[in-house]
Amino acid sequence: MEHKEHPIINRLPPFLHAAGNPLATLGIAFGIGAIVILASGENPFAAFGAMFSGAFGSVPAVCETIVKAIPLTLAGLAVALGLRAGIFNIGVEGQLLIGGLAAALAGYILKLPASLHIPLCLIAGILGGALWGFLPGLLKAKRGVHEVITTIMLNYIAFYLTHYLVTNQFQDPNSMAPQTPEIQPTAFLGSLGVAHWGILVAALGVIGFAFLMNRTVVGYELKVVGTNQDAARASGINVPGMVVLAMLFSGGLAGLAGAVEVLGVHHRFYDQFSPGYGFDSIAVALLGNNTAVGTALSALLFGALRNGAVSMQLITETPKEIVTVIQAIVIVLAGMKFLGKRYPRHASSN
Repeated sequence: MEHKEHPIINRLPPFLHAAGNPLATLGIAFGIGAIVILASGENPFAAFGAMFSGAFGSVPAVCETIVKAIPLTLAGLAVALGLRAGIFNIGVEGQLLIGGLAAALAGYILKLPASLHIPLCLIAGILGGALWGFLPGLLKAKRGVHEVITTIMLNYIAFYLTHYLVTNQFQDPNSMAPQTPEIQPTAFLGSLGVAHWGILVAALGVIGFAFLMNRTVVGYELKVVGTNQDAARASGINVPGMVVLAMLFSGGLAGLAGAVEVLGVHHRFYDQFSPGYGFDSIAVALLGNNTAVGTALSALLFGALRNGAVSMQLITETPKEIVTVIQAIVIVLAGMKFLGKRYPRHASSN
């Protein structure tokens, strides 16, 4: 197979290509984070120790880490599915918001037994996210509009659209806060020991992702399109159709992440209810090597970082924003690996 050349990737030093190993990526990210903490006058060992204790030091801490990992897992799978099909869906945050709002409305308006109400709310979330993913997919397939541009724009549209709706038509009449009314109790995802039932939804998402990509014709065709579109066309694969389908699946997973967060944690949609799960999911998927199990493990790590950062700041006065620095380094290094795969060094023409 003939590989494409990339003028920037081919000029990078070899060690940056090797840094794509997940463990090496984490080691470099935490190493740079430690240097930043040391430069700020704090002890990095004490800071990371407090972070670990805050994430895993007690049963409630472990439960909270798992709860934060649930939406990250589903959103990470959304990014991973797009990347496996050669699509960089960075609109997961917007799709998550639309899915969460759709689930909240279904949870409030519908009055059904829990056995029907919960699945319908989850489906509403999936459809909301899929609709928000369908638009950039269609534009890319029909007009060649790059998905990075359209998904960024749709993220902002989702922010302001949901803000408008929860401060006007869908605002809780008994509250001044920008939020919807609370969903019916029959739509609650109840407690499941260490977390809520959303953990089961996330587990099914991981299994479904692995089955789709490894055991179905559709998954195979998505991967072929992501590897080489020319080869896909020569094989008779409907490339534009696969692009739209990938964005539908990806958006649906993101919408499911928003629905689970609403039904399991907040029980309503409020303005800016996501603390950036959609953006973190990019790092989650890249660090997880776009695989089902890798993404789930990566989501657990990022859930621990989010949960432990608060304890780190309270105990050692190290700013919790250091976690953002670590996440940014992970994105850069893991992204380097992604680009390195698409544009191998040996493709240099010299």
